[in-house]
Amino acid sequence: MMKQFALTLVSISLFVCAAAQKPLPEFSVKDIGGKRIVISWVNELTNIKQISIQRSFDSGKYFKTILSVADPSAVQNGFADSKAPNDSMYYRLFYAVDGGAFYFTEAKRPFKDTTTTATVTEVPKTPVFNTIDSATVKKIEVFTPSFYVYTQKDGYVFINLPDADKEKYHLKFYEDDGSFLFEIKGITEPALTLDKTNFLHGGWFRFELFNDNKLVEKHKFYLPKDF
Repeated sequence: MMKQFALTLVSISLFVCAAAQKPLPEFSVKDIGGKRIVISWVNELTNIKQISIQRSFDSGKYFKTILSVADPSAVQNGFADSKAPNDSMYYRLFYAVDGGAFYFTEAKRPFKDTTTTATVTEVPKTPVFNTIDSATVKKIEVFTPSFYVYTQKDGYVFINLPDADKEKYHLKFYEDDGSFLFEIKGITEPALTLDKTNFLHGGWFRFELFNDNKLVEKHKFYLPKDF
């Protein structure tokens, strides 16, 4: 069941990813290291009722459901599989819509992806005659959102913790300069929505996700400044 927190302000939008991912039935399967396989997708369906992730040793049969997501309507969603028997398993998505129709995506194996950010090098258009002054090269960081905490199209921050009922998660939120804002302890719901009134202004915010006392992820998200 979804819960909505309201501590006290703001308006949000989806992150712009490094490379646009096509919506369902397309999805991606990435090996990000640390024995974690990340399955992610973009949902543009308005009548979706269920999305389940399935895994198999075989590309065509013996698929078993490893997770049914708590909020199938989320535009961006994903899950980090840390219990796969190996890094060559096959994954597919099962999804059902209003009226009882259901579908299976194609099966995919993971591809290696050890980066969370990418760097694009911009070279000046003016001739530099066989040399490029490093001071004139501009590096642009391309942001990739977290799979655990991210903004949604409707202007809220979504917390995606599918195994929260079995683990001991808590979250700390900070200003971009590191100033502490607030903390959510004892998270037991797999899907939580933070009201936009939790934050005092637009811009970048940082968070730390812990499982018990172990740091799971340090990341950030952006709230637009148009409120």
